[in-house]
Amino acid sequence: MDTIAKPGTLAHNVKRLSHLDLPGAGQVYVEGNYAYIGHIPNKQQLGTSILDIADPKNPRIVSQLNVADPDSHSHKARVIGDLMIINSERNMTAIGRKADELPKLRTRLKAELGRDATHAELAAKLGVAVADIPAVEEAERNPYERGGFSLYDVSDKSKPKLIHFQKTHGRGVHRFDMDKDYAYISTEMPGFIGNILVTYDIRNPAKPEEVSKWWMPGQHIAGGEKPTWPGRQHRLHHTLRFGNELWAGCWHGGVRVIDVTDIRQPKTVGAYNYHPPYPEPSHTFMPVLKKLDGKRIAVAIDEEDHAHDAEEMARRRGRPHGCLWVLDVTDLSNIKPLSLFEVSELDSPWSRTTPGRFGAHQFQENWKGGDTLLYCAWFAGGLRIVDVADPSAPQEVGWYIPEPCGGKPCPQTNDTDVDDRGLIYIVDRYCGFDILEYSGRR
Repeated sequence: MDTIAKPGTLAHNVKRLSHLDLPGAGQVYVEGNYAYIGHIPNKQQLGTSILDIADPKNPRIVSQLNVADPDSHSHKARVIGDLMIINSERNMTAIGRKADELPKLRTRLKAELGRDATHAELAAKLGVAVADIPAVEEAERNPYERGGFSLYDVSDKSKPKLIHFQKTHGRGVHRFDMDKDYAYISTEMPGFIGNILVTYDIRNPAKPEEVSKWWMPGQHIAGGEKPTWPGRQHRLHHTLRFGNELWAGCWHGGVRVIDVTDIRQPKTVGAYNYHPPYPEPSHTFMPVLKKLDGKRIAVAIDEEDHAHDAEEMARRRGRPHGCLWVLDVTDLSNIKPLSLFEVSELDSPWSRTTPGRFGAHQFQENWKGGDTLLYCAWFAGGLRIVDVADPSAPQEVGWYIPEPCGGKPCPQTNDTDVDDRGLIYIVDRYCGFDILEYSGRR
């Protein structure tokens, strides 16, 4: 590999134009001369940063929004024109996750034991200390109430103005898509297990109107459906709209194509699930804009799951990493896999670093900069640029692995976007924002 930009930075056909030491981020979205960054939970309670990127060698912070609620984060941001939407989602602490498991566990143990479980028995099953159970019960008694999304007027980028907060439910809103008419929101809702799609009419941003819901059969438990999977294993990660179709990554439920010709009556027209045998969940799914080899082609990317400690990392040895999929979607009723792209563990010095992740996460959600080039955020593998012009044999044409920042053991490239100039933007889960330039073929 060629070493450029800074000592310890590994790259091929990519150079860094600039860097900012911003707190860790979940998403970067570029619109015109501005980048909108949604931050993951941080000590400063920073939620959103708006950057002026007109001069890519000297990006500057124009404004920042803090998260008022310490139990929430807003790690996703999207903009159309002068309207910005950011999410509000619960900070999933270890205690919060256990609180979600507690009601079902109590019921199961009571059936098994013929009595209420003790704190010691609950703690043993939850994997926490007995002393932690009161905190878990307190979290259960005080469910999260701030799930939803906020709509901002960003006509003045230096002073974003809140228009409306739209409450949803449960853990709140995760990733989402939007256009000038609608917001396609992935959120939990009453009566459902796991995130579903809720579409809102946002033409009057002061009063969003819910127009439809979509879910996978088995999620609507209030309607009598029964999931065939444990917990929230099958759920919507998010959809992307292309024409009259929404393309959905559905975690361990695989991928779906949803017809929204009638936005009030979304219907599933295509589905493919590669779980099992592949262990990593489906994150993002979208079509290639032109036919390749006479076929309609789509791409999907997994999210490498998180190993929390060295013991869990050791258990995963030999397990396939999250990867990029290329699929034949010519016949939506019979979606077929064509190829996979993976990054070798030999291609990053941080491929086996705990607690970081190595493997795929996300690609840019548009086709700027090349109609067959995918710009992929690959956690400890950095940025990978993959050409799918031959859908049976994706080829890597460039990469960039930033150095670890903030004293962390490895980089964690989390998201990427590409602007109309072909410049690339990446953010790290730990810290850092980079503007990059690709020197290969477009």
